[in-house]
Amino acid sequence: MSPDEDLRKRAEAAVAAVPDPELPFLSVAELGIVREVAVRDGRVEVAITPTYTGCPATAVIAADVGAALRKAGIADAWVRTVLAPAWTTDSLSEGARAKLADAGIAPPGPAARGHVLFDAAPIACPRCGSEATERLSPFGSTPCKALHRCRACGEPFEAFKCL
Repeated sequence: MSPDEDLRKRAEAAVAAVPDPELPFLSVAELGIVREVAVRDGRVEVAITPTYTGCPATAVIAADVGAALRKAGIADAWVRTVLAPAWTTDSLSEGARAKLADAGIAPPGPAARGHVLFDAAPIACPRCGSEATERLSPFGSTPCKALHRCRACGEPFEAFKCL
């Protein structure tokens, strides 16, 4: 393995362990925010794409990625934000979808289904699985979630918006 390849592998492992600041049970890699980890002229470059343009967590994620790289002994690194192509919920790994459901947050359906604010498709309750749910508010605890309630079990839950 070349020195650059070894450096890239160490950087990928460090970045993959960075938790999302709003959903700390998920890594930024599982969310699909990390678009590229590359080595150019001996310098590590990490490209990240926010889930929303203007997402307030983007600066925190960039700082956390930089800190993780330094902790891994990688001092010469650059974290840049890339807005195109835009992030969609299709960027989520299957593991991320399962972890969202385990945390009581309904994972999004395919992005092709449409935006959750205008989508009439039922969202299954992450607690009991019923599709007898209703949206209470298009706004949740973070910009990427909406508040719902299950009519079957009566529990409120958040649903990750489909983008």
